[in-house]
Amino acid sequence: MKPISVTLTCLLALAGCQATPDRLPQAEPAPSATCYFPSSSANTQTVLRQSVAVLTEWGFELDSTDTSLGLVSASREKALHGYYDPYDNAYGYGRGMRMFGGFGIGRGSGIGIGLGFGGGLNHQPIEVERVSLLVGDRDVRISRDLRRYDHSGDLRESYSASNDDFCRRFQAVLQQTSTPAGNAP
Repeated sequence: MKPISVTLTCLLALAGCQATPDRLPQAEPAPSATCYFPSSSANTQTVLRQSVAVLTEWGFELDSTDTSLGLVSASREKALHGYYDPYDNAYGYGRGMRMFGGFGIGRGSGIGIGLGFGGGLNHQPIEVERVSLLVGDRDVRISRDLRRYDHSGDLRESYSASNDDFCRRFQAVLQQTSTPAGNAP
């Protein structure tokens, strides 16, 4: 009985030390105010169709849609030629060729040369840009983020890209209902 009560007392004491976060996670940086704008049409389906047309013209591929909710998600990828982190061990200075060896007291010594080649053929860093639109009865909300992956597919950078420039261009093209969807950003 005694070991159980000591264990229980220790667990209760440790449970009191548990800290809870003081705030919920926030988008860093915060989305621009221009990413929330009034709809150019009273018909939600029309705005959804126009939004899909703009995104596909700009090179995005649709990931998912839910017309009943007014939601569209799209993404596009591009290769990042020459992208690497010089402070990362996987890339480091002098990448590709390494020399190693050692000397010690006694009868032996050694020197070695090692060669290494990147992640393989056709493996290159990429940037994935994702855009989500929420079209309501009277307004449109845009959310955009960028993620950069290294040659082995590991996530290296991720941030919110719901900036003023992208949202203004999207809004301007969306409001041009009588002309084609415009040029890529």
